[in-house]
Amino acid sequence: MPIRRMGRPGLVGMAARTAVVAGTATAVSGGVARRQQARYADKEAEQQAAAQQQWEAEQYQAQQAAAQQAAAAPPPPPPAPAAGGVDVVAELQKLATLKEQGILSDAEFAAAKAKLLG
Repeated sequence: MPIRRMGRPGLVGMAARTAVVAGTATAVSGGVARRQQARYADKEAEQQAAAQQQWEAEQYQAQQAAAQQAAAAPPPPPPAPAAGGVDVVAELQKLATLKEQGILSDAEFAAAKAKLLG
Protein backbone atom coordinates (compact mmCIF):
# COMPACT_ATOMS: atom_id res chain seq x y z
CA MET A 1 0.00 0.00 0.00
CA PRO A 2 1.37 3.39 -0.96
CA ILE A 3 2.05 5.80 1.73
CA ARG A 4 0.00 8.86 1.61
CA ARG A 5 1.42 12.05 2.86
CA MET A 6 -0.64 14.23 5.06
CA GLY A 7 -0.26 17.95 5.21
CA ARG A 8 0.44 20.21 2.29
CA PRO A 9 -0.52 18.99 -1.17
CA GLY A 10 2.13 18.33 -3.72
CA LEU A 11 2.93 20.33 -6.81
CA VAL A 12 0.28 18.62 -8.95
CA GLY A 13 -2.37 19.04 -6.27
CA MET A 14 -1.51 22.70 -5.87
CA ALA A 15 -1.73 23.26 -9.64
CA ALA A 16 -5.09 21.48 -9.77
CA ARG A 17 -6.48 23.54 -6.92
CA THR A 18 -5.26 26.75 -8.56
CA ALA A 19 -6.88 25.78 -11.84
CA VAL A 20 -10.18 25.05 -10.13
CA VAL A 21 -10.11 28.35 -8.24
CA ALA A 22 -9.14 30.30 -11.36
CA GLY A 23 -11.85 28.61 -13.45
CA THR A 24 -14.47 29.27 -10.81
CA ALA A 25 -13.43 32.90 -10.53
CA THR A 26 -13.58 33.34 -14.30
CA ALA A 27 -17.03 31.79 -14.49
CA VAL A 28 -18.34 33.92 -11.64
CA SER A 29 -16.85 37.16 -12.97
CA GLY A 30 -18.25 36.42 -16.45
CA GLY A 31 -21.72 35.90 -14.99
CA VAL A 32 -21.47 39.10 -12.98
CA ALA A 33 -20.34 41.03 -16.04
CA ARG A 34 -23.25 39.67 -18.11
CA ARG A 35 -25.75 40.61 -15.41
CA GLN A 36 -24.30 44.11 -15.14
CA GLN A 37 -24.43 44.59 -18.90
CA ALA A 38 -28.03 43.41 -18.94
CA ARG A 39 -28.93 45.86 -16.15
CA TYR A 40 -27.21 48.75 -17.95
CA ALA A 41 -28.99 47.85 -21.18
CA ASP A 42 -32.34 47.75 -19.35
CA LYS A 43 -31.68 51.14 -17.73
CA GLU A 44 -30.68 52.67 -21.04
CA ALA A 45 -33.79 51.28 -22.72
CA GLU A 46 -35.96 52.71 -19.93
CA GLN A 47 -34.28 56.11 -20.26
CA GLN A 48 -34.77 56.12 -24.01
CA ALA A 49 -38.42 55.14 -23.61
CA ALA A 50 -38.93 57.92 -21.05
CA ALA A 51 -37.24 60.45 -23.32
CA GLN A 52 -39.41 59.32 -26.24
CA GLN A 53 -42.57 59.66 -24.15
CA GLN A 54 -41.54 63.11 -22.97
CA TRP A 55 -40.81 64.22 -26.54
CA GLU A 56 -44.20 62.89 -27.71
CA ALA A 57 -45.94 64.69 -24.84
CA GLU A 58 -44.20 67.97 -25.74
CA GLN A 59 -45.17 67.55 -29.40
CA TYR A 60 -48.80 66.88 -28.40
CA GLN A 61 -48.85 69.97 -26.17
CA ALA A 62 -47.39 72.10 -28.95
CA GLN A 63 -50.04 70.85 -31.37
CA GLN A 64 -52.79 71.56 -28.84
CA ALA A 65 -51.47 75.07 -28.23
CA ALA A 66 -51.32 75.75 -31.96
CA ALA A 67 -54.86 74.46 -32.40
CA GLN A 68 -56.10 76.69 -29.56
CA GLN A 69 -54.39 79.72 -31.06
CA ALA A 70 -55.88 79.00 -34.45
CA ALA A 71 -59.33 78.60 -32.92
CA ALA A 72 -59.02 81.74 -30.78
CA ALA A 73 -57.77 84.07 -33.53
CA PRO A 74 -60.62 85.40 -35.69
CA PRO A 75 -60.06 85.32 -39.42
CA PRO A 76 -58.88 88.63 -40.87
CA PRO A 77 -61.69 90.79 -42.22
CA PRO A 78 -62.00 90.97 -46.00
CA PRO A 79 -60.55 94.13 -47.51
CA ALA A 80 -63.09 96.93 -47.84
CA PRO A 81 -63.89 97.92 -51.39
CA ALA A 82 -62.47 101.30 -52.34
CA ALA A 83 -65.13 104.01 -51.96
CA GLY A 84 -68.03 101.57 -51.87
CA GLY A 85 -66.84 99.69 -54.93
CA VAL A 86 -67.14 102.78 -57.12
CA ASP A 87 -64.39 104.03 -59.40
CA VAL A 88 -63.80 107.45 -57.88
CA VAL A 89 -62.00 108.90 -60.89
CA ALA A 90 -64.78 107.87 -63.24
CA GLU A 91 -67.43 109.32 -60.95
CA LEU A 92 -65.53 112.61 -60.64
CA GLN A 93 -65.30 112.79 -64.44
CA LYS A 94 -69.05 112.22 -64.69
CA LEU A 95 -69.71 114.96 -62.15
CA ALA A 96 -67.40 117.32 -64.03
CA THR A 97 -69.23 116.54 -67.26
CA LEU A 98 -72.60 117.22 -65.60
CA LYS A 99 -71.29 120.50 -64.20
CA GLU A 100 -69.98 121.56 -67.62
CA GLN A 101 -73.34 120.76 -69.18
CA GLY A 102 -74.99 122.94 -66.59
CA ILE A 103 -76.96 120.13 -64.96
CA LEU A 104 -75.13 120.59 -61.64
CA SER A 105 -74.44 123.88 -59.91
CA ASP A 106 -71.11 124.66 -58.28
CA ALA A 107 -72.56 123.89 -54.82
CA GLU A 108 -74.06 120.58 -55.95
CA PHE A 109 -70.77 119.59 -57.63
CA ALA A 110 -68.80 120.42 -54.48
CA ALA A 111 -71.22 118.44 -52.28
CA ALA A 112 -71.13 115.38 -54.58
CA LYS A 113 -67.36 115.60 -54.83
CA ALA A 114 -67.01 115.80 -51.03
CA LYS A 115 -69.35 112.83 -50.67
CA LEU A 116 -67.24 110.75 -53.08
CA LEU A 117 -63.91 111.66 -51.52
CA GLY A 118 -65.03 111.69 -47.92
